[in-house]
Amino acid sequence: MSQILDGKRVRDEILADLKPRIARLGRKPGLAVVLVGNDPASEVYVSSKVRTCAELGMHIEEITRPASITTDELLAIVAGLNARPEIDGILVQMPLPKHIDTQRVLDSIAPEKDVDGFHPTNVGNLSIGRPGPKPCTPSGVMELLRRYEIPVAGKHAVVVGRSDIVGKPMAMLLLHAHATVTICHSRTADLAAECRRADILVGAIGRPAMLAREHMKPGAVMIDVGINRLDAREAVVKIFGEESEKTAAFDKRGSVLVGDMNPLDAAELSSYWTPVPGGVGPLTIAMLMVNTVESAERRQP
Repeated sequence: MSQILDGKRVRDEILADLKPRIARLGRKPGLAVVLVGNDPASEVYVSSKVRTCAELGMHIEEITRPASITTDELLAIVAGLNARPEIDGILVQMPLPKHIDTQRVLDSIAPEKDVDGFHPTNVGNLSIGRPGPKPCTPSGVMELLRRYEIPVAGKHAVVVGRSDIVGKPMAMLLLHAHATVTICHSRTADLAAECRRADILVGAIGRPAMLAREHMKPGAVMIDVGINRLDAREAVVKIFGEESEKTAAFDKRGSVLVGDMNPLDAAELSSYWTPVPGGVGPLTIAMLMVNTVESAERRQP
């Protein structure tokens, strides 16, 4: 029988485990979050990060700037944060306005304070298995598998998506855990056949309910990283049916969230699966907190 992987429960366990580590530091780990512009989704993500830091008793600074800020002005803010010893982690909330040189900004963050794990130094450390900050969402997936005692070594994992933020680091972490890994993407020939080989299937493509029954091997572990907002009723009905709870929720709110996997097929065919919302999503911020505390521990004199 299929079992739900409860990301909220694991998130709470991770945060509880951090509290004694924070107490042992003798000071508050410091996180600075830089928010540019007024993107509503980014504002929600940042407020969640600020709230979680406060709940853990960490030092949090939220630095907001208008969308008109220049690349050089943003680089100056990052340089100032790099120089402050009480700041252990720096996060520049994505996406940035189009006129900003995003890569220059990310590359300017001191690698030891790069709690998103995006700096080329940390990408290199991940590739060769050295310690350092790792991207939060893939790290959260690995923590979910570990805490549910789901075997990874010797399993065939298929990652659908090759982004620098999720797909590539997800594949690398699974490889380090001794899985045999296949990375699929938009140009993969016979995607469904590749996915059906998976003991562990990870959907990270950003297309609502794209991975369906024909992509799923019965009994596989199905990890849905996608978070897609559906704003059209016909799309909701196509996935969930006219008389479903999701359709009723859409009629009430005007939108619903769905992952990259068809949730009805995943629930029926999997051994374990992550719902959307409530699966992988809660773990991203939890692992950001882990990266910040680990940075503080490494930087402790």
